[in-house]
Amino acid sequence: AFWQTISGEHGLDGSGVYNGSSDLQLERMNVYFNEASGNKYVPRAVLVDLEPG
Repeated sequence: AFWQTISGEHGLDGSGVYNGSSDLQLERMNVYFNEASGNKYVPRAVLVDLEPG
C-alpha cells in the first residue's frame, strides 16, 4: 500500500513509467525512486515490518 501511494503521488503507473504532468514530481522523483532502463523508475529501498500482526 505504501509504494502504491507514493507511486501515485509521483505520477508513476503500476509498471514504474512516469505519466504525470508536473515538473515538481520529476524533480523529487529521486527521493524514493531510481531511474532504470527504458525510462522506468524503481523503488530505492525495501521496507520490512518485522513486528507480528
